[in-house]
Amino acid sequence: MKILIVSDTHGGKRTLQKTVSLELPELILHLGDHDSDCADIGEAFPDIPLRSVRGNCDLTSYSPDFDEFNLEGKRFFMTHGHLYRVKTGLFQIAETARARGADILLFGHTHVPLYKTIENTVMINPGSLCLGTKTYAVLTIDESAFTCTIKPVIKPV
Repeated sequence: MKILIVSDTHGGKRTLQKTVSLELPELILHLGDHDSDCADIGEAFPDIPLRSVRGNCDLTSYSPDFDEFNLEGKRFFMTHGHLYRVKTGLFQIAETARARGADILLFGHTHVPLYKTIENTVMINPGSLCLGTKTYAVLTIDESAFTCTIKPVIKPV
């Protein structure tokens, strides 16, 4: 299964749409800050399931602060990260993910990509799709093994 992970799109709907077109994932996960960008993606790609959480800039969003789900034998915990003060360190969010039994922790907010494992919890921050790093992550899960790649955005023409 190919999963596109994006965060901090900040209104970059065209860049988001181009990224989805390029990757053609089986699932899209949006980690907040302008989760309203997801509405256009849902319309443009109605056959691709999409999950989102709200970020600190999503003041009128109805998306939840976090989401938990099981997929391909892995437990996911996704959140924007601002409620766990990820800009000052990863301890609080890592502890929360472990307490919730997460195998894979997804968060954004810092605009800095990260892919690392801490005490059997895989932590993925795709960076910002439209600000700063202009990156996203692709997670591929195949028969309980997985790979994650942080990729640079290809500018829309």
